[in-house]
Amino acid sequence: MKEKPSTDESSLFSKKVSRRDMLKTAGIGGVGVVIGASGLGGMLSLSDSKAKGQTNDTVPFYGPHQAGITTEAQDNLYFASLEVTTEKRSDLIQLFKDWTEAAAQMTSGKSVGETSSNRSMPPKDTGEVEELSPSNLTITFGVGPSLFTKNGKDRFGLKSKQPAELKDLPSFSLDALEESWSGGDICIQACADDLQVAFHAVRNLVRIGRGKTIIHWAQTGFQRTKKADSQKTTPRNLFGFKDGTVNPDPKKSSDMNHVWVKPGDGPSWLAGGSYMVVRRIQMYIEVWDRTTLKEQENTFGRHRDSGAPLGMKNEFDTVDEHAKDENGNRIIPENSHMILSRGDGTAKILRRPYSYADGMDPKTGSFNAGLLFICFQRSPSKQFIPIQERLSKNDKLNEYIIHRGSAIFACLPGVKKGGYIGESLFG
Repeated sequence: MKEKPSTDESSLFSKKVSRRDMLKTAGIGGVGVVIGASGLGGMLSLSDSKAKGQTNDTVPFYGPHQAGITTEAQDNLYFASLEVTTEKRSDLIQLFKDWTEAAAQMTSGKSVGETSSNRSMPPKDTGEVEELSPSNLTITFGVGPSLFTKNGKDRFGLKSKQPAELKDLPSFSLDALEESWSGGDICIQACADDLQVAFHAVRNLVRIGRGKTIIHWAQTGFQRTKKADSQKTTPRNLFGFKDGTVNPDPKKSSDMNHVWVKPGDGPSWLAGGSYMVVRRIQMYIEVWDRTTLKEQENTFGRHRDSGAPLGMKNEFDTVDEHAKDENGNRIIPENSHMILSRGDGTAKILRRPYSYADGMDPKTGSFNAGLLFICFQRSPSKQFIPIQERLSKNDKLNEYIIHRGSAIFACLPGVKKGGYIGESLFG
């Protein structure tokens, strides 16, 4: 059946609007009104056809918790922080409904919409993942403190629902945060074993949000691929050291008590969700590369090759932070990264970091590379914040890194089929 455009769309395109005029009207960054100005009613007709070549590498979108938190980390990340431009609560609710439907389609390997028979209209799906598998795509949504209140204003009638834990992180010593890499009203974390699949997901969700949201900042990320490391060892950061050795085990419910927000922790709408902290950390790679191996290992408190604590043989050997050598000196420096991040062992966070490499830093002519540190927890005030306070004051690693970006989001609880992400917040 031939698809008819709406009256507004017919009149718009009958004027033969140029591509340049469309961009002027729509606005770079997606503030425009040409596409999706009246919501997604006529634009989002989701396809049931599977991508050609699809395999079984899918992660269910629906469930009690959002995927992409305890999911085994995929090879690639595309992360976007968005600003909400609409002032209407109804627009925001409809956006989350449209995002839910689109995310469920994309994570199952389906396109966002069927190709329209009206070739004078843009395609509903951007098309770059045709013939590609879902590649274990997960899409995780979070809301920032500025979605609730901004400049003292209750933006969408949500002020009373803002959790006490969901507030901007405190200033840490040695931070050099940039507004262009910090904050955001909403975040979208897309992870997949194929970067094109991850980018496609964010691109199409941002497209759906056009006229209601704009991109505030975005970052790609990577780690060693599953193909390159069939043994699934702990990933290494760009300094060559293993990152995530002491992560909580998603298979242990006791460990997940550190991750999932429980009923009674705060507003009931967040039960089953988690707090996400994001830090964009630039690494001074060239300085590190001129540092002796001994100093590198003392900085982390671990052997580089094995990942074992200094003085031990294996990565997961029990840490003896008070062990001394034959001269009575501590084997693991008390200001090493491992000792300070570990603390007394009670504050645990689920780390899910990705490395980034964004070409050259124009200010220094060196690599613009580092770590997009992402972690999840039940209570930032009891977990991430005390850990980072210790690290910011005394960590030997501070000689080789600097924090450029920072954000906190409440990752919404999962959703059942027939519902929509964020339903508990807006209900």
